Amino acid sequence: MAGTEAVPEVPAERVDASAVHNRIRSRWDDLPAASQRVASVVLEDPRVVLDLGVNELAERAGTSAATVTRFCRQIGYTGFIALRMSVATELGRTSVRPPDHVDIGRAFGPDDTAEDVRSTLLAGTIRSLQETAASIDLVQLRRLAEALSGSRHVDLYGVGSSALAAEALAGRLYRIGVVCNVWSEVHAGLTSAVLQTEDCVAIGYSHTGRTAETITMLEEAGRHGSMTVAVTNDPASPLAERADLVIQTSAFERFLQPDDLAAYYSQVYIGDLLYVLTAQVDFERTSRHLAASAGAVAPHRSSGPATRPTRSARLDGATDPVRRTPA
Repeated sequence: MAGTEAVPEVPAERVDASAVHNRIRSRWDDLPAASQRVASVVLEDPRVVLDLGVNELAERAGTSAATVTRFCRQIGYTGFIALRMSVATELGRTSVRPPDHVDIGRAFGPDDTAEDVRSTLLAGTIRSLQETAASIDLVQLRRLAEALSGSRHVDLYGVGSSALAAEALAGRLYRIGVVCNVWSEVHAGLTSAVLQTEDCVAIGYSHTGRTAETITMLEEAGRHGSMTVAVTNDPASPLAERADLVIQTSAFERFLQPDDLAAYYSQVYIGDLLYVLTAQVDFERTSRHLAASAGAVAPHRSSGPATRPTRSARLDGATDPVRRTPA
């Protein structure tokens, strides 16, 4: 049973292991009360993970060593050692970050200056991308790239900003000869999912991993033999549980709405990386398709500065290169 305490507020200057902070906050409501006590200790000062062993941390949190280990798994780590390594790596990065990175995790207020908003958004985006990159299993991503390159068809599922990230990947893959569609409407997505087979790939995008429509579409594709992939911020989410492969993003959620943007940027970064790795698998085919598409659009690109037509010319269409003569 999940705990009922509200997630503790931590001063901005104390948010120095934000990957761990982000995981804890995104899963807080699902943590049992005993795990929340461990989480509160780690939120207050993540260095305790480096200074204390499992038993000592359990004693400080007023719980058991088994609960500490369980807490580590509940927030997406394989165990206490993995949590300790993550904190050590993150604290090492913090020590060399420029000053404009210290405002990660603060909420925006009505009196924040434009400069503060700019630096905070930039720092949050950079941190999200860095931690997304650090969490990627490149062996797993290479395996997925090979599957995409040899697939008969690829379905990508997402809703809202996740659908936009899926569209970005689909546009790139299509240019190098990978046949794919993006589905954000569940009925159309399910219609496509039932046509998936073992030589297909289905990728579901959901920041929370709890978007019902995306889960339903991905699960249906899996039932028909497709390789299923979850791109999510929560590796313990329902979407991740239904996927063969999980690609974890890392996006901060304490801004005034831009959490959607941070999630989107991380998802697009994953897509860009996946696109390049897929392009490398069959580089000859990639080069052929890219050359063909470049040649097709070349005549539609201006070779010099455009001349703005006069108002009268725009009205009568005399300079309009796409004006059509009535049939």
